[in-house]
Amino acid sequence: MPQSKYDTAADVPIHAATVHTAVAAVHHRGDHEAAEELSTRAQDYSMAASDKTLEIAKQIHAHLRA
Repeated sequence: MPQSKYDTAADVPIHAATVHTAVAAVHHRGDHEAAEELSTRAQDYSMAASDKTLEIAKQIHAHLRA
């Protein structure tokens, strides 16, 4: 079943938080190379979450102005 745009927007920050947690665990183990790679992925998820939130906010704002 396809997710709504709101479900997707809610899932992306969860993915980002999960990857940030993984970064902390890997960094704690001393694997700094893997931590850097995961950190980049976490940043990508965080940026995607921000973009999705802004997209939805613009749509809501446009709908309210109509």
